[in-house]
Amino acid sequence: MQKLNFPAYSFRLKNSKNKVAIFDVIRKKFIILTPEEWVRQHTVQFLLDEKKYPKSYINIEKLIKVNDTSKRYDIAVFKPNGELFLLIECKAPEISITQDTFDQIARYNLKLKSEYLMVTNGLNHYFCQMDFENEKYVFLKELPNF
Repeated sequence: MQKLNFPAYSFRLKNSKNKVAIFDVIRKKFIILTPEEWVRQHTVQFLLDEKKYPKSYINIEKLIKVNDTSKRYDIAVFKPNGELFLLIECKAPEISITQDTFDQIARYNLKLKSEYLMVTNGLNHYFCQMDFENEKYVFLKELPNF
């Protein structure tokens, strides 16, 4: 798989039905390794190792309803009180991060009300803090540590 703009992490990989699978420490199971999953797993390790977010506060690929449509967010990090702290949208490395990507996560966040947003394709990472009062997001250099 492609080298990403994250520290080097070790992953458990296995062959499953002629496909490579990667072990997801949050979901506690092997997931077929796609380019987007490669980015998602690096992002999870970044949250755990670099930002020190507790594993128990991280949630992956859950269904949400947005304007009567079923959608899935990639990664969410919750606060100890259960409120959403960080919402993350992962794209495959070959997918450019565009305004459409930010619009997608912003639509999800209208419902979810996360304090922080992250958009990544593994090569480029964007971090934002929400300003709900003025209905905008402010770009940050990095995410806060836990």
